[in-house]
Amino acid sequence: MSTPQTQSVIVIGGGFAGLASAGLLAAAGHRVTLLEQGEHLGGRAGRLHRDGFTFDTGPSWYLMPEVFEHWFELMGTSVDQALDLKELATSYRTFFEGEEPVDLNPANAVEVFESLETGAGAQLQKYLAQASDSYRLALDYFLYDDFAKLTNLIQGPILSRLPQLLPLLTGSLHRHAATRFNDWRLRQILGYPSVFLGSSPRRTPALYHLMSHLDLVEGVRYPMGGFNALVDAMADTTSQAGARLETNSRVIGLSTDGPNGAVSAVQWSDADGKIHQQEVDVVVGAADLHHLEHHLLDPKLHTRSKRQWTRADPGPSAVLLCLGVRGKLPQLEHHNLFFTKDWDENFSRIHNGQPLEQETSIYVCMPSHSDSSVAPEGHENLFVLVPAPANLAWGRGGSEGSGDPMVERVAEAAIDQIAAWAGIADLRDRIVLRQSYGPADFAQNVGAWQGGALGLAHTLGQSAFFRPGNHNPKVPGLYYAGSSVRPGIGIPMCLISAELVTKAVSKITTPGPLTAVPTTRRLEQHQ
Repeated sequence: MSTPQTQSVIVIGGGFAGLASAGLLAAAGHRVTLLEQGEHLGGRAGRLHRDGFTFDTGPSWYLMPEVFEHWFELMGTSVDQALDLKELATSYRTFFEGEEPVDLNPANAVEVFESLETGAGAQLQKYLAQASDSYRLALDYFLYDDFAKLTNLIQGPILSRLPQLLPLLTGSLHRHAATRFNDWRLRQILGYPSVFLGSSPRRTPALYHLMSHLDLVEGVRYPMGGFNALVDAMADTTSQAGARLETNSRVIGLSTDGPNGAVSAVQWSDADGKIHQQEVDVVVGAADLHHLEHHLLDPKLHTRSKRQWTRADPGPSAVLLCLGVRGKLPQLEHHNLFFTKDWDENFSRIHNGQPLEQETSIYVCMPSHSDSSVAPEGHENLFVLVPAPANLAWGRGGSEGSGDPMVERVAEAAIDQIAAWAGIADLRDRIVLRQSYGPADFAQNVGAWQGGALGLAHTLGQSAFFRPGNHNPKVPGLYYAGSSVRPGIGIPMCLISAELVTKAVSKITTPGPLTAVPTTRRLEQHQ
């Protein structure tokens, strides 16, 4: 097979998918420019620096470590060289409504389950064994495959597991856990990963029980300096590979007048409003799919119809709250989950666009528990995420309670709930910094469809080969990466989507991760 020629590539969007795509394609020898509309790289992995505090305003769970290691190795380095990772002694603390909190990690999970339900310890071992097997199968045969050849799905290892796979593909995560555990707290522990997938346990395929392998078998890590340290490490690695990274660069046009309607040029405006145009061979759209197609392409070139988008599930949005707190908070761990007992009703309100109850399910990250650099001495850094409906009418957040009414109402309730459930009676009085974000911020800052916080929900109809693909079949040379396309939501999935794009650009159709970056034949006239 001949070596592909060097091509001119523009990547739209500087989040994890964009950085990973730009890095791999530059390492392959292509001439790559990444255009990010914001002031900082990172996309949904936003950052806030105020009064000595440093907040991650996006992802905060470091899971699937082998995916990160794989990307850095393809780039000629390693996670050990790029990051300072800390393994958390307690993976997370769970606060159950009306019950004592529970701390979980891989070492104590079986014991904790047994203490909450007789026989649940042994049952968890079986559950996790199956989850680990499903996880390995997904890595080997599903996640690194763009399903361009459906025959890849009928390989021996998959066919031999069909009797076990079919119930996992057609049943729900809720039912999968409920048939094995009676205690509602255990069902919640096993069902909460569906929130990471922009869904809920009753709407998520049971195959995603594999998520429990990540926190209850592999454990949870944290990159010192926060997730923006990961953004910076990937940006440095990508730049060293030869990619040009441009911030404050908003793409405003995409020309498709090349051979057979292929992409031919990209137009963008810089921070001064000056318009630029660059001829290209390849465009990688690493922003929200709906935003990309509806703002840059003629409707006849969209991969999804208006009706399909109307019926699609955007997944939940969120109200985010960054709090700087005076004094220490031993009542909280690095990761903290607050679960209401009737969370079916909780999820129903989110899916149906209804206002939340005064007390709702909440996630609280306190990275200052592990990293003193993110808060001034004697203070704590709290990042609060309240899953909420994808409803732009809820508006935007603001500093010190100045956001839109619905956003601040949810934020106020969250502060009171954390104080009551965790036993921090004076929490409100100790807040020295407050910044909120709402659904409209996601739409404004990252072009998120309907203000979704994560990407298209991982329902059965929006997972695997039912999820939007990684290339536009109507526009040669136009590829897609990120959380709204295959394989899905989460930083590791975004890194894998970048690899799927790299494989597609390099005409590699075999499933599975790359063993090396495909090389190109450089053409002198294109230098």
